[in-house]
Amino acid sequence: MEIMGTFFVLAEVAHSAASELAEAEGHGGFGLNLDILGSNVINLAILIGVLVYFGRGVLGNVLRERRSRIETAIKEAEQRQKEAAAALSDVQQKLTQAQSEAERIRSGAQANAQTAREAILAKAAHDVDRMKETAVQDLNNETERAIAELRQRVAAMAMQRVESQLKSHLDESTQQQLIDRSIALLGV
Repeated sequence: MEIMGTFFVLAEVAHSAASELAEAEGHGGFGLNLDILGSNVINLAILIGVLVYFGRGVLGNVLRERRSRIETAIKEAEQRQKEAAAALSDVQQKLTQAQSEAERIRSGAQANAQTAREAILAKAAHDVDRMKETAVQDLNNETERAIAELRQRVAAMAMQRVESQLKSHLDESTQQQLIDRSIALLGV
């Protein structure tokens, strides 16, 4: 903005100088021809010299300000890059920790599952063994009961048969001989 203002001031000074020179030329004096295409090199050199003399400070200030803004922007960008790199490093570290924690949890869960599986299998094997023992014991008890019941029936049937045979075959003298023999066997 300042450059444009300075340029307009220089243009007006040059225009007023040209007006004065045109008047002086009309009177036969020394003049400045501002027609760039039709002017000579001296007029052009004077005009460039004036622009450089007056514009150098303004242009220098503008360039310094621009350089300062660029340096500030670069410093801010570098600072943001450092912050982003630090944040990235922090996030990567947290990700690594989270992955190791997830692996630890997974390993623990597998170990717990294996332990639970082994405990369940051991309990099932124990239950099967206990059921087999109970079944064998029940079978033995049932067999003994059946055998005892058969013995009682056989004994009862034998007694009935013996009684019936004794009644039919045994008379008084035979009974006396049987009693004597039994006493002799007992040793009385």
